[in-house]
Amino acid sequence: MSFFQVVERYEQVIATDVSEEQLKHAMPHPRIRYHHTPLSISEEELVTLIGRENSVDLVTVAQAVHWFDLPKFYSIVTRILRKPGGIIAVWCYKSFAVSPEFDPVMKQFYDTTLPYWKRNVQYLTDDYKELPFPFESFGLGFEGQPLELDMPKEVSFEGFLRMLRSFSAVNTAVEQGVDLLSEKVVKELETAWGGSELVRTIIYKTFMLVGKVKA
Repeated sequence: MSFFQVVERYEQVIATDVSEEQLKHAMPHPRIRYHHTPLSISEEELVTLIGRENSVDLVTVAQAVHWFDLPKFYSIVTRILRKPGGIIAVWCYKSFAVSPEFDPVMKQFYDTTLPYWKRNVQYLTDDYKELPFPFESFGLGFEGQPLELDMPKEVSFEGFLRMLRSFSAVNTAVEQGVDLLSEKVVKELETAWGGSELVRTIIYKTFMLVGKVKA
C-alpha cells in the first residue's frame, strides 16, 4: 500500500524517514506531511513532531521495521495510537515470483547478496516469525505467526533493477568494492526477464503483523 492509497482513507498522512536523500524523491500531496527523523531524534521530539499522544489512527511500516530500535519505536507507537481503535501494521517481503524462467536466475543473484546483509535482516529471513510485536491481535497476523499474503504489482525491468540497486546488501557490497549487479549479471537477469521493454507482474511474497495497543 502506498501513501497515496492511505491518503484516500485518512484526512492526513505523516511520512517519516531517517534519510533526507530518500525524502527528496517523495511525491508531494496536499494531505501528506514528510518529516526527516534522524536516528538522533528523541522520543519526546518525535511524538511532538507527529502531533500528540492518543491521536493517530494507523501506524504503518513497510519493508523497514526490522531495522528499527524496536523498544523505542514500540514505546512511541503505544503513546501516539488512538485508544481505543488505533492500529499498527507492519509488513515486509523476502522474495517474489516472476516466472519459471526468471525465478532461478533471481535466486542465483540473491544468494550472492547473503554475505552482505546486516544482522537485523534475520527477522526478515525468518518471515517476521521471531520479530517482537507486543500488540493485541485481531486476526491479521500476530507475534510468532504473521499473515502471509501475495501482493501483485506490474513492474518494468528498469523499475525492477532500480529496486535491486536499493537493496542494503547491494550497497554494502559496493562500499566493500564488490559489484553484485555487474554488467554480466544485469544481462543475465534481463534475458531471463524477457527483454528490457517487457512489463511483468511480480508477486511479492509478503508477511504482515497487525495489532492494537493492549488494554
